[in-house]
Amino acid sequence: MLLPLAFFGALFLCSQGVIQTLAPNRNITTLEGARQTIPLGPVASQESIKLLSSDGGGYFSANSAHPLENPNPLTNLVEMLLMLAVPAGMTYTFGRMVNDQRQGWTVFAVMGVLFACGSLMITWGEQAGNPILTAAGIDPKPGIGQSGGNMEGKETRFGVGGSALFSAAATASSDGAVNSSHDSFTPIGGLVQIFNLTTGEVIFGGVGVGIVSMIFMVVVTIFIAGLLVGHTPEYLGKKIEAKEMKMVMLSFVATAAATLLFAGATFVVAFHPSAYWNPGGALTENLGNRGAHGLSEVLYANASAVGTNGSAFAGLNANSPWFNLTLGLEMLIGRFLVIIPALAIAGSLARKQRMAVTDGTLPTHGPLFAGLLVGTIVLVTALTFFPALSLGPIAEHYLMQMGVTFR
Repeated sequence: MLLPLAFFGALFLCSQGVIQTLAPNRNITTLEGARQTIPLGPVASQESIKLLSSDGGGYFSANSAHPLENPNPLTNLVEMLLMLAVPAGMTYTFGRMVNDQRQGWTVFAVMGVLFACGSLMITWGEQAGNPILTAAGIDPKPGIGQSGGNMEGKETRFGVGGSALFSAAATASSDGAVNSSHDSFTPIGGLVQIFNLTTGEVIFGGVGVGIVSMIFMVVVTIFIAGLLVGHTPEYLGKKIEAKEMKMVMLSFVATAAATLLFAGATFVVAFHPSAYWNPGGALTENLGNRGAHGLSEVLYANASAVGTNGSAFAGLNANSPWFNLTLGLEMLIGRFLVIIPALAIAGSLARKQRMAVTDGTLPTHGPLFAGLLVGTIVLVTALTFFPALSLGPIAEHYLMQMGVTFR
């Protein structure tokens, strides 16, 4: 599936102006007489596979904000579809594998609801603009030739809507491609981006693994529902017992702890002016902003590493011994302490006999279970990360409303 999708995706991108050549870079003279070097290369083919394979690394430093990599709103839409195509399709595959397509559609509906809500929140936050800039005389209202809102760090050819939706797709999946600077988003936009990462990327997620993280959440939801009604929890005819819940909790605790502990350790330990951790001085010099936004930059970096997303708040310079060591370790934790528990749960359930469906069996499809699953995802994520989010983007939002800035 990956090869034909990448092939036709590359052909479409070529048709829209994304370059695809093995020729060397070209030197040109602009209309103003300046000399400029145009970088060339096999961009369309690499762009297509980058989006489909959850890689996210752009051919150019500007990633999908570069006009030779993402030239117009149509390619912007297609690139988002390529990011989400395989993870979304895995829900249908899951339904086929368990011989109950309703299970797959329920999971897809939950992912779709969470994605839509997050996209709308980011768009609303960005379209509302920055009251500090409004007070300085910048008009945030849309008009002829401008989309209005907070256009800092965004390309005018995409505007607020195309940039906000792309950022939601990049953080809801584990792709990490960007067409704008996430560091320049309003606090509400940054809050949703961090939330998408800290859910364990269950909102579509990565190729093949997003569905695994979502099944973990399904197991937790079934366990909670079983406790509420006093019935033995079961999923797809298999009992959910202590060993399965221990594996799920191992994955949740390990990934959440890695994000929060390493983010906290960064402020406690790494900001000490130690020559070992940072030869140039204290790591406060690596932050583009102080205060609440600086905390958001560090929290985003750690959540992105654990979620193997790869995107970043560009205001943070993570190229230091401390960040190289800790973020690399978090990538290993985020991969293997999800893969190993998933394999353990699969092996445990495979050995169990399938139980007959009775009147007491909790249906794991339909609107009721979908609503319960959405609530569980939001509740688990909020309880785990709310204190950190309160000190970061939530605090920054209220400070922004009061006109307070940090430099």
